[in-house]
Amino acid sequence: MTSDAIARPAPVVPAPARPGRYPWAPPWLVATGLFLVYLVLSVGRFRRMDWASWDLGIFEQAIRAYAHLQEPVVDLKGPGANILGDHFSPIIALVAPVYRVFPGPLTLLVVQSALFALSAVPVTRAAVRFLGRSRGIAVGIAYGLSWGIQRAVEFDFHEIAFAVPLLAFALEAVLARRWRAALLWGLPLVLVKEDLGFTLAALAVVVAWRARDGNRRISMAVLGVAAAACVFAVLVFTVFIPAFATAGYGYWDKIDGAGPLAGLGTKLTTLAWVLIPTSGLLALRSPLLLVAAPTLGWRFLSGDDHYWSTDWHYSAVLMPVVTLALVDAIDTVRRGERPWLRSYALQLPAAVLAAALALSATAMPTAKLAEARTYQKPERVTAIERLLDRIPDGATVEADTTPLTRLTSRCRVLWIGGSKGVVPDWITIDNSSKWAGEDPTDYAHQLHPGERFTLVGEAGGIVLMRRG
Repeated sequence: MTSDAIARPAPVVPAPARPGRYPWAPPWLVATGLFLVYLVLSVGRFRRMDWASWDLGIFEQAIRAYAHLQEPVVDLKGPGANILGDHFSPIIALVAPVYRVFPGPLTLLVVQSALFALSAVPVTRAAVRFLGRSRGIAVGIAYGLSWGIQRAVEFDFHEIAFAVPLLAFALEAVLARRWRAALLWGLPLVLVKEDLGFTLAALAVVVAWRARDGNRRISMAVLGVAAAACVFAVLVFTVFIPAFATAGYGYWDKIDGAGPLAGLGTKLTTLAWVLIPTSGLLALRSPLLLVAAPTLGWRFLSGDDHYWSTDWHYSAVLMPVVTLALVDAIDTVRRGERPWLRSYALQLPAAVLAAALALSATAMPTAKLAEARTYQKPERVTAIERLLDRIPDGATVEADTTPLTRLTSRCRVLWIGGSKGVVPDWITIDNSSKWAGEDPTDYAHQLHPGERFTLVGEAGGIVLMRRG
């Protein structure tokens, strides 16, 4: 008998540990803990008035309008501006019933925290199913503490809070070979933001690839869904958004002047952050990672360098994709014939959890959980709120970033310098750095020649002026 006739022993495939009693509990316990973490971070930030953007005010104006069954006008983007002419995100209307009962910006932050936490349920559930209880829980916690999710929690409210759980549930269904469920979870993505139609198309391609060995007709039908998603996305960019806008889609210019080599160092750094601490590069072995390609594509082709980095909320939609791609890759690799690769894969759940915990304790927003100021409301904020209370409900106010989130639930708020001919009753700005000069009423006169504004008061660097 020759050596070729001797059968090689089959590789030992480590079986996932049994999920144990109450298999439904770990995902929901992980999600509950994460919800509390997100809530403390976002609400604490609001109480401290640590805002770097006007986005919370923008989305509150839109949701407030939906809650009163009105056109989603966002005056911060310009008097009478329809939010659907800026970004196509009608899904945020789902927040309106909750907002009607609990009006205010905190409602948006609570909803966003709940949506991000909810996404941990399918991620943890899939990880437990394929990797066992302990590894699955480790992956679920690592996902919930991933840098992309934390950056989004730290940076206002955004419509992508809906995309994150939709992608997580859709990819969980892909791993379970539930093709119809995967597409049904993915379809609402086209209502979240205009670019996510292409993400739905990528999801459909992954479903078609995974289903190819079963029923070929299913694969062809799913590819039809991918084509339809692309067509719909193109219509959103070229027809739907311009129909609500005054001058077409306002973000085309962010593509100009860039290219794949512009900011290459930053882009490669961001790509490394997406793949290394979250998956140890093993996610590259899963076709599920294709779902991340449209988001990375438009970001890296853009001429706006804000899109290239790891800041803000742009990477949140990548986190469920790369994490479930990791789960898929580990499940595949542990059945392979390379012992070193199997060993590496089976150690990754603990490794990504360790990385997430290390970053959370040092460089991520969760590091603030150990600071007393996170749980305190500064006296400066109390003084500012007392000052802004002098503005009556329903007044027209021109404001900048810091004070506007205290006004959008009860006033018509315009962006400072963006009132476009509308003369406000009040102007309030953060003049801590004296950017508006020593006498901010002079700046108010420059904005509205012929009008007279009187300084009413100042608190914590915030100045309040009244017309007349």
